Amino acid sequence: MDSSSPQEQHAETRLVTSGRDTKAQKGFVNPPVFHGSTVLYPTAEDLHAHRGEFTYGRHGSPTTKAFQETLMALEGPQCAGVGIVPSGLSAISTTLLSVLKAGDHILVVDNIYRPSRNFCNGMLTRYGVETTYFDPMIGAGMDKLFKPNTRAVLVEAPGSQSFEMPDIRAIAEVAHGRGALVIDDNTWATPLYHRSLDQGVDISMQAATKYIGGHSDIMFGTISANAKAWPMIAEGIRLLGVCAGPDDVFLALRGLRTLSVRLAQHHRSGLEMARWLAARPEVARVLHPGLETDPGHAIWKRDFTGASGLFSIVLKPAPQKAVDTMLNALKLFGMGFSWGGFESLAIPFDCDAYRTATKWEPGGPTLRLHIGLESTDDLKADLDRGFAALKAAM
Repeated sequence: MDSSSPQEQHAETRLVTSGRDTKAQKGFVNPPVFHGSTVLYPTAEDLHAHRGEFTYGRHGSPTTKAFQETLMALEGPQCAGVGIVPSGLSAISTTLLSVLKAGDHILVVDNIYRPSRNFCNGMLTRYGVETTYFDPMIGAGMDKLFKPNTRAVLVEAPGSQSFEMPDIRAIAEVAHGRGALVIDDNTWATPLYHRSLDQGVDISMQAATKYIGGHSDIMFGTISANAKAWPMIAEGIRLLGVCAGPDDVFLALRGLRTLSVRLAQHHRSGLEMARWLAARPEVARVLHPGLETDPGHAIWKRDFTGASGLFSIVLKPAPQKAVDTMLNALKLFGMGFSWGGFESLAIPFDCDAYRTATKWEPGGPTLRLHIGLESTDDLKADLDRGFAALKAAM
């Protein structure tokens, strides 16, 4: 391996070295945070030609450039550009508005992030875009769902509640054969563990609020695209006027620098906790594609190089009051939405009301867990306490 070439370096090295110019930064390791809207031009001729590396604060700064270069290096050679937006949902809405028009049809995986579904059912419907949801396990069999006006396929691998694992390679082959784009919500694994642009995806989105930020203190979204899709994304971002604040960009860049060590710990701890929970008498099933018993394990092993700390469990039948008692007994697992930070979280969920292409019948109450960076021994003790409270409340 020629370590002098950035694309030949390991991902961990690219995360540390990309997007840095210490000479331009007067010797400092990190780029400064540029707070600014107006960019001055040296001459009238430059102004008329919009000539300059930076033209207006909304369009970018040295801070955003450093972040974009680093994420592009992580996404790999298929990445032609990275867009920065204020949240993960903004990444989804901006992407869909950039590639769809009135009269188009989009195929959306049935285990998609619920706000994505709400956007499709709400704003896209009002704008004359038709949405069809499909079974995440359908693979190449989705060919029959395409219509002459199908413009795109939106997937999430795995789904961030029920954790079915779509076969992105098979879906991309069918979609591209029909002239459709493939859009992936890649928040769960990040490009560190799943370079979806290398596997046929045209646009890869992330709620960088999660693992890229890593500390539960920013709202942030990214849109990475290949050469075919990037002009549409760049135009959409420009026309919609979306951008992220400079302090959040700086924090996201800081998060990228340590992503590899944090995600490696989430991977180890998540799998350890998933295997421990699978042996618990209170647990009927663990939904984690990294487990050999999971229906999506073969696809995960083929396409991913690691897992994050997010997965779900199905409890054996119990009344909601007992489940709530269990949650209230937990001390280390907080109850709150989002994930990807250093802290462990637990929330109950039930996606039956909004699944339309598949039936959600888990067989018991379901909890989504995020395994943070705490000691797994302490997390097990905390869940022991919760399970004891569950049993006492039955």
